[in-house]
Amino acid sequence: MRKESYSLPSAQPLTEAYIHRTDDRIDALYGYHAGADEDWERRFKRLEQSRDTRVDAVAIANALRAYNEAFASAPEVFASISAIAEGAPVVVGGQQAGLWTGPLLVIHKAVSIIGAAKSASEQLGQTVVPVFWIAGEDHDWDEANHTYVLTAEQELRKLSVQRPEGSRTSVSRTGIDAVTWEQLLQDLEQALPPSEFKPVLLDELKQMSTKAKSLSDFFAMIISHLFGTQGLVLLDADYEGIRRLEAPMFRKIIARNDELEKAYAASAAQVKELGYELQADVTPGSANVFLFNEASGEERTLLHKKDGLFQDRKGQVSLTLDELLFIADEKPQQLSNNVLTRPLMQDYLFPVLAAVLGPGEIAYWALTGEAFRTLGMEMPIIVPRMSYTLIEGTVAKHMGKYELSFEDVMVRFEERKGKWLKEQDGLSIEEQFEDARQTFEQMYKPLLELATSVQPSLAKLGDTNLQKIVEQINYMSTKTVDAFNKQFEASTRQLDRIHHSVKPNGKPQERVMNMTAYWNRYSLSWLEKLLEAPYNRTGGHEIVYL
Repeated sequence: MRKESYSLPSAQPLTEAYIHRTDDRIDALYGYHAGADEDWERRFKRLEQSRDTRVDAVAIANALRAYNEAFASAPEVFASISAIAEGAPVVVGGQQAGLWTGPLLVIHKAVSIIGAAKSASEQLGQTVVPVFWIAGEDHDWDEANHTYVLTAEQELRKLSVQRPEGSRTSVSRTGIDAVTWEQLLQDLEQALPPSEFKPVLLDELKQMSTKAKSLSDFFAMIISHLFGTQGLVLLDADYEGIRRLEAPMFRKIIARNDELEKAYAASAAQVKELGYELQADVTPGSANVFLFNEASGEERTLLHKKDGLFQDRKGQVSLTLDELLFIADEKPQQLSNNVLTRPLMQDYLFPVLAAVLGPGEIAYWALTGEAFRTLGMEMPIIVPRMSYTLIEGTVAKHMGKYELSFEDVMVRFEERKGKWLKEQDGLSIEEQFEDARQTFEQMYKPLLELATSVQPSLAKLGDTNLQKIVEQINYMSTKTVDAFNKQFEASTRQLDRIHHSVKPNGKPQERVMNMTAYWNRYSLSWLEKLLEAPYNRTGGHEIVYL
């Protein structure tokens, strides 16, 4: 398999400093480092010594088994769950459920979780289980409801689903009916180009749709189908069986909420003192816990502390500490974590050896270190997610034809495209028009001076006239270049296909494209190549040629 790596820096300075260890000061924010082999040994020993601080391993395994059975998961998944029941550590990472799994980075997250678990298993000589945490409790529908595929005409098409009428509750609690699934499948069928694998792909998705009641359900079914044989265990954060196990931790988070608030504020102050921007809100008075308000159709609302009460911003919820603790004990399904308390909850449910995170996540996890310590816990090893770009054979062929490197496409595509077209111009069209424009301006200048000497007020009119004539010359130049370039329409289409495939919408492929575009064209061989690609504990970007 052809392999190639590329340095694709993130937009997060704190994440870059963590990955490349360029700032020793941030060690205090994270503790362990994914690139240090000895840290994996130390974290594993810490987990062995703290078994009694977490949920009973058999109890969490039973909940996982019940959840994964709903998706007819592969035998390897249940073998992983059995290992969890026996106390095996896990590598966890997750994402919000998205339409058709959302952008490719979600697939990359799953591949990275599996890679990190395998790598740790080899080092420690013991089973390490990969776990995918589906953030079904999130309510950001606009983030989850759409994705993009490349059509037969090489155009990006956005596929989306509208939020059903009702309250703004979690994605997992937002029901989608059979009629909507049928329409979504029709939209996908129309968007994807014809291929030998398309009928099977659509049939498999159709079968899944008959069982899916929400985006989270469908998401879990697809991920289970793609990664079940890798032993990847799925968990929906909004699954009631999991919520019941979380009750003691919700109680602790609520009872010690003021301490946690100070802890988050202290970490935020430390991050800012080190010169980095915060990547999550640390709001004074925030409880960092959501409530599903039964009175408003289970709308998910963030709680804040005011005058000794836990309230929402709309004034619809007002609870005493004892009332909220009662909910934590008796109705934990009404509670939900935010980005700052979710890491604590994960570490309570599982012996988390490592957490696989994207660039933004790594930056905001820096805010949780002091909160972990406040509760007598410890942040797990932070493992940067791997990223990939899939290069199809035709695209690779065209890149070779036009002598374009991957970096050319990512950094200077328009420049290289324009240069290539210009090199085909044996008539020197732009240069000839530029010479004509300069010649005209030189000839016109004495005439303008003559007119101004006759009547000074003609100066302004003369300048305006000059600009109009120059504009017309430029217009004719553009039209002539366009007409010339039409002779190279096939080449232009090939060049544009490269860009649409590698950097759609001007963004890295993984942030835009959906995996169905590759499943449709290659069945699952594209996924096999991703799983075979080089893995690095400190992340990186691999170019995978299909």
